[in-house]
Amino acid sequence: MVFWETMDDDHPVMRDYAQIWRGAEKVVYSRSLETVSSARTRIEREFDPGAVRQLKETAAGDLGIGGPELAAEAIRAGLVDEFHLFLAPVLVGGGKRALPDGVRLDLELLAERRFSGGFVYLRYRPRA
Repeated sequence: MVFWETMDDDHPVMRDYAQIWRGAEKVVYSRSLETVSSARTRIEREFDPGAVRQLKETAAGDLGIGGPELAAEAIRAGLVDEFHLFLAPVLVGGGKRALPDGVRLDLELLAERRFSGGFVYLRYRPRA
């Protein structure tokens, strides 16, 4: 079972996100996963930019993408309308890249916010 399906927390942010998660239609891209463990979820075997473009056009609200590899494919296909980045005041020195190689986009800053712990939120959209 997915954490957000059963999470029962009094913290308003956690509670609100869990509510959003439970109500969202979700697509998991996986070549190996046989079944889903989350409600309102389906499995797709391959990322199809055309199908995602059609989903964007018919969606009643925003779509979100999680995971660097899937996001890289969506960025390369020109499917990402906004970038929401959180910068943490920690250097780790490894891991997966957050953005794909071989892509150049000029971005327009839409919003920024600094948090007391040193985190910074940045919201961008690609320039036309």
